Amino acid sequence: MALEHLINQDIKEAMLAKNRRKLEALRAIKAALLLEKTGGGLGDAEIPKTVELKLLQKLVKQRRDTAKIYREQNRPDLAEEEEYQASIIEKYLPEQMSEEEIKAVVEKVIAQTGASTMKDMGRVMGLVSKQLAGKADNKTIASLVKQRLS
Repeated sequence: MALEHLINQDIKEAMLAKNRRKLEALRAIKAALLLEKTGGGLGDAEIPKTVELKLLQKLVKQRRDTAKIYREQNRPDLAEEEEYQASIIEKYLPEQMSEEEIKAVVEKVIAQTGASTMKDMGRVMGLVSKQLAGKADNKTIASLVKQRLS
C-alpha cells in the first residue's frame, strides 16, 4: 500500500479514536507529502519510494532537533510532544540498522573502492548512503566512514 493511502487510513483511525496527538503527527506527514507532490510537479503521480523515505527522515530529524532545543531551554513539555511525533513518524520508516551492520557495509564499500584517505570520503559516503537509504542516518554513516578513513 502506498504511503499516502496508509497515512490517510491512519488519520481516519486516529480521528475515530479521538487521538489528537497522533493526528497532529499524521497530518504533518500528509502535509509534507502533498507539498512534495505539488512542488515536485508530480501531479497525480505517486511519489517515488526514495523521496518518501527522505521526506520521512527529514521530518523525524526536524522533530528530534526541535526537541533537543526545547530541552536546552528547559521546556520538557514541548520536547516530549516533539519526541512523540518523531516516534509516530518513525513507524513509517524501514527498521534502522545497528551500528555494527552499518560498519560492515562501510568496510565492504571501502574494500571495493580501495579508499584509504579522507580525500576518498565523499565517494565512500555516496555509495554507502545509496545502499542504506532509509535504513541508516547519514550522520552515523559519516562518523563511521570518518573514523575508518582517519
